[in-house]
Amino acid sequence: MDWNLRSCGRKGHETYAPDEPELRARLHVDTPVGEAWRCLRCGTFVPGEPRRSGPADDAPIVMRGRALRDAVVLRLLAVERFLKGLLVLAGAYGVWRFRADRDALQRAYHENLPLLEPLAEKFHWGLKDSSIVHTIEKVFAFGGTTLLWIAAGLILYGSLQLIEGVGLWLLKRWGEYFAVVATSLFIPIEIYELTERVTWVRIGALVINIAAVLYILLGKRLFGLRGGRAAHEAERHETSLLEVEDATSARDVAHPVRPAAHG
Repeated sequence: MDWNLRSCGRKGHETYAPDEPELRARLHVDTPVGEAWRCLRCGTFVPGEPRRSGPADDAPIVMRGRALRDAVVLRLLAVERFLKGLLVLAGAYGVWRFRADRDALQRAYHENLPLLEPLAEKFHWGLKDSSIVHTIEKVFAFGGTTLLWIAAGLILYGSLQLIEGVGLWLLKRWGEYFAVVATSLFIPIEIYELTERVTWVRIGALVINIAAVLYILLGKRLFGLRGGRAAHEAERHETSLLEVEDATSARDVAHPVRPAAHG
C-alpha cells in the first residue's frame, strides 16, 4: 500500500511554493496546461496554484513514507487505548454504584434466584453449582472498603489508558515512552492471568500489547535503541521531501556540475 497516495486521496495534495529561488525551481514545472507544483507528501506534480507559499522554514510538516505509516499504526493503537480506557472507567462506575446499592441488589438476587431454578432444570443446568452464581456470591461477599479499592484501581488503570491514547494520537515522544512503560508494567499481570485461565481474549490482549511495545520501542528508537533520538530525527528528516530538495539544492549550488570537456 502506498501510504502517501492514500493520505493524499483522503486529505488532498499538499503543495507549497517556497520563497527561495533554487528550492522553488525544484518543486515547480511548467506544463502545456499551466504550472504544476510537487506535492510534499506523494511527490506528484499537481497542476494549478500551490496550496500555500512562504519561506521554506514555514512550510507545513508533512509526514510521508514510513513516518506516515507509523502515524497510522500509532493512532490505531490510540483508538484501542481510548476504547479500553472508557470501558474500564465504565466498569469503575459500575463497581461504585454496586457498592452504594449492594444491600438492595443482594436482596433482589436472593428473592429472584429461586424463580430461575425451574427454568434451569428444564435445560438440565445446575443453577446452584454454576460458576456464574458462585462469582456473584463472591462479589456480594466483598466489603465496602474492598469495592472502593477496586473502583479506585479501575479508575487509575482507565485513566492511564486514556493518557496513553492521547500521547499516541498526538504522536508525541512522551506518549511513546509512556505507552511502552505503562503497557510493559501490565504484561506480567496478563501472563499470570493466562496461568490461571486461558481464553482467546486474554491471549489476544497479551499478543497485541507485546507487539505494540516492540513496535514502538524499536520503530521509534526509544531508550537509545538503534541509535536513539538522533537516529530517529535523522530518519524523519530523510523522509521530508522539502528538506531533501533543500539539501540537494544547496549541494548543487556548492558543487555545480561542470559540462564535460570535448576534444
